[in-house]
Amino acid sequence: MRSDALAFIVRRNVITTVAAVLIVLLVVIAIVGPALVPYDPLATSATEVLMPPSARHWFGTDGLGRDIFSRVIVAARLDIAIAVSAVALSAVVGVSIGAVSGYVGGALDRVLSRVVDVMMAFPLFVAAMALVAVFGNSVKSIVLATAIINLPFYFRLIRAEIMARRSIGYVEAAVITGNSATNVIFRFLVPNSLPPVIVQVSLNLGWAILNASGLAFIGLGVAPPTPEWGIMIQEGAALMLSGEWWVVVFPGLALVLSVFCFSLLGDGIRDVIDPRRRS
Repeated sequence: MRSDALAFIVRRNVITTVAAVLIVLLVVIAIVGPALVPYDPLATSATEVLMPPSARHWFGTDGLGRDIFSRVIVAARLDIAIAVSAVALSAVVGVSIGAVSGYVGGALDRVLSRVVDVMMAFPLFVAAMALVAVFGNSVKSIVLATAIINLPFYFRLIRAEIMARRSIGYVEAAVITGNSATNVIFRFLVPNSLPPVIVQVSLNLGWAILNASGLAFIGLGVAPPTPEWGIMIQEGAALMLSGEWWVVVFPGLALVLSVFCFSLLGDGIRDVIDPRRRS
């Protein structure tokens, strides 16, 4: 990132800068937090059931006496790992297929485009539910399902970028000098078409976290007692009416904050790569 672009973001969009700092903090917590939590996130205690937030238990305890603060911190690693894995897989596969489709065109492009149109005809979360039900409840299934439903976004985005650039001078020069189609696509076209993809990645990371938590909330995600934000929210939802608000509020805040920060970061990156937004 150029220094003037970074200065623009810091000066003109303080909220995006704060979001980026919070994301870095979230990633650090996900990496080192599980080694530093004060309690075992799976340890239960019959004498400390549904205790409110206190100096001993900062976020209180749940219905089994487990420390909510420890579970929220440990859950960050799992949710972020699922989101990063799913988005990386969908971006790599979607960009590769979309780039080839956009450059080659013809019958191949028409067939692939129709397949993607069919995929996007289904509501995304419903499609994710169906895929996880088919693959089975596991982390790998959630990653694969989330990657599949995100793939069309990258296919369409990179296909449009490639089609707009395939007749530009430097591409024709690369073809004339003897470069293969694969070399032209992945050495010249794709690198120059990545900026909007990077924005999409940032936006999809937040949605992937929300998707994983949503699947866990309805019982199609990671199985209890694994610490996961969606599971924790599901377990605490019924307790809201009886006054034990902390069981659902703290994992809910962690989920909302992470999704919100990734969305803000995507908007900030769009400001950097699109000079027209700097006026």
